[in-house]
Amino acid sequence: MDKRFLVAGSVFGLLGIVIGAFATHGLSPLLEEASLKSFETGVKYQIYHALLFLIIGGYKFSGLKNLKSIFYLLLVGVLLFSGSIYLLATNDLTSVDFRSIALITPIGGTLLILAWLILGVKFISLKNE
Repeated sequence: MDKRFLVAGSVFGLLGIVIGAFATHGLSPLLEEASLKSFETGVKYQIYHALLFLIIGGYKFSGLKNLKSIFYLLLVGVLLFSGSIYLLATNDLTSVDFRSIALITPIGGTLLILAWLILGVKFISLKNE
């Protein structure tokens, strides 16, 4: 087991539920439908990756190297991808214009894709035990 993956998964899962509930109950009357759907996309991806953190953290992968890289790609990817979506979706509710950070979203998505790619390649190269 890998504690850092388990902790990150727990934190992202907890925050995903709290942020999702906040959006449903607190933001839905304030946001346009498109912004609310965008916000929900950020929550979904955060929860999906929280589960991935928990799955990876719950197993001992013998021979699986690059776990540190995968961890940081996922961590930073979720923060940039979902975090920027949250800010962009609520842009009209604040006095700060978050549209200047719009390029952060695809950077976060790219980091998530890289983590999945590395993980997939490593799984393919694992020897059967």
